[in-house]
Amino acid sequence: MDEIRIRGLDVFAHHGVFPEETRLGQHFIVNAVLYTDTRRAGLTDALEETTNYGEVCQEITRFLQDHTWKLLEAAAEHTAQHILQRFPLLSAVDLEIEKPQAPIGLPFDTVSVKIHRGWHRAYMALGSNLGDKRGYIQDALEGLRQNPQMRVGRCSTLISTAPYGGVEQDDFLNGAVELDTLLTPWELLDELHRLEQLAGRVRKIHWGPRTLDLDILLYDNEIIRSQDLTIPHPDMTNRAFVLEPMAEIAPDVLHPVLHRTMAELLDELRERESC
Repeated sequence: MDEIRIRGLDVFAHHGVFPEETRLGQHFIVNAVLYTDTRRAGLTDALEETTNYGEVCQEITRFLQDHTWKLLEAAAEHTAQHILQRFPLLSAVDLEIEKPQAPIGLPFDTVSVKIHRGWHRAYMALGSNLGDKRGYIQDALEGLRQNPQMRVGRCSTLISTAPYGGVEQDDFLNGAVELDTLLTPWELLDELHRLEQLAGRVRKIHWGPRTLDLDILLYDNEIIRSQDLTIPHPDMTNRAFVLEPMAEIAPDVLHPVLHRTMAELLDELRERESC
């Protein structure tokens, strides 16, 4: 990925733990690396095909001056998220905020916090088999769209499928959605649980009926095995109601463990089921 670098942006703002820091203000120095594809701008020499670093500098300055945080960590976190949301051609940013006038009481050059933040590509399974199934799924998609840390991409066709897991219940409506997010996998999981709760989901029976079921299938090429989260989804390769929607919207995306595309996994599942 190409880089646009900003070094030594001097911003006078009001951040700090001590009251005199937020009252009197001080100078902060901002360094940033903007990750973006500059190829088209380089070929066309057109400003609209790139991220205007002058506008980025102005936006960083305005944002840091319009807000007050106690910690450099908070100032860096919120500023990085704001820049990524404000400039759509950016895929990621390295942001460093220096505090050369920090009240340490000892000789020093500067203190700083540096973070890397960016957009992550995730795929989610959607399902419902109670009440207004289509309505619950559409409401969930709208909830994702309203979150500024989400960008909803391709959505599959919703398909009706028989229930999975041996519990007698109504047929499901299932689909999949592509999502770009600034959230970590665990933050994304929390957000999906929040949307499920808004839909009135009650977790009583494993593989039982539910108003809304939202599962993270893939998150970048991450492989996560923890007590509360497994990515890739551990049973997705056995579920046609997952692989069919995924093969529709992301046929060439690779499973990071099996190194098979979604289309290949669907073909293999159909072969197994036909035997």
